[in-house]
Amino acid sequence: MFDTKVAILVLDDLQTWQKLNVTAFLATGIAGGAADAMGEPYVDAAGRRYAALLGQPVMIFAADRSTLLRSRNQALTRGLACAAYVEAMFTTGHDAANREAFASEPAEEPALVGIAIRGPKKDVEKAIKGAKLHP
Repeated sequence: MFDTKVAILVLDDLQTWQKLNVTAFLATGIAGGAADAMGEPYVDAAGRRYAALLGQPVMIFAADRSTLLRSRNQALTRGLACAAYVEAMFTTGHDAANREAFASEPAEEPALVGIAIRGPKKDVEKAIKGAKLHP
């Protein structure tokens, strides 16, 4: 049904609140970077408007650090849209500080706790190989 796929991989040993927080941030990264991924705004029976949502399912996976890094590398090599969240971002309080923390990470081995990937379905599936659907 969809030519593209959205996958979010979250570090499997995070606390529940951290998993939810990382997932929410990463979903906004995909939505913000891919206007064509967005559906139309919602309107209820009374005519009230609601924000648009992503127009396709988002699959959530659990992964260990090595799978996160490998999947990130695959996504970048394949030219897929990729959003990333690093561990140091848990200690910041705003967007500018998040970007500073992210930029301070080693480029080849950041302390990833989550990534989101969007692109052609087959390429995304190859990139996330080894990740398991989140329970």
